[in-house]
Amino acid sequence: MKKANLSQQTARRMYRLIAAEKKFLPGEKLPNELDLARELGVSRATLREAIQSLAAQGVLEVRRGLGTFVSNRVTEIDDFGFSALDQAKGQLRDLFELRAVFEPEAAALACRRASAEELADILAQGERAAAAIRAGEDRTQADREFHAAIVRAAHNEFMSRLLPIIGQAVETAIVSGDHGDQLAEHTLRDHALLMEFFRKRDPEGARHAMAIHMRRAMDEMGLDPI
Repeated sequence: MKKANLSQQTARRMYRLIAAEKKFLPGEKLPNELDLARELGVSRATLREAIQSLAAQGVLEVRRGLGTFVSNRVTEIDDFGFSALDQAKGQLRDLFELRAVFEPEAAALACRRASAEELADILAQGERAAAAIRAGEDRTQADREFHAAIVRAAHNEFMSRLLPIIGQAVETAIVSGDHGDQLAEHTLRDHALLMEFFRKRDPEGARHAMAIHMRRAMDEMGLDPI
């Protein structure tokens, strides 16, 4: 993840601790830099950037020689879009966490259960998505159909009912944020590996490849588990 993105994410987490969870109250001094950085799981440099951002917006007050305090006026300050951003990112994270739970197993089942026609469809949809990425075209529909073909080939009714969730997650991931080009490159490589395991009908290989694909996508989009 880019450092700037991590500092912004840390600022949002700190704002949420202050405004929503009331962990730090107006006028209260924050823990020392080392302890707070350790608690948030970030470097001291990242924490300083987050504090500077929040101080510039009036959420925090840095008092030289005394430390960093929550502004007494924090309850009067607009949320600077943090709530909306957190909600959108939280929803996307939840979608991908769900996918990370069931899609690797769906890939393994599809390797075992797919008919010859279903396997051909999986490979064809994968090639469509790859061609769109190489051409710099919108791959949303092809990407969605690739994953949907895998789930359908698993022949599990309840997994199939989750297809709309897959479609929503794929579309949101592709159109959101500034990670598009890098995510596309990862997708190209991950799909190629998945298709290789499908050609071999290797369930364990497909399961691991799909798990890697989900984890890599989440990492690229900054969807850290809580």
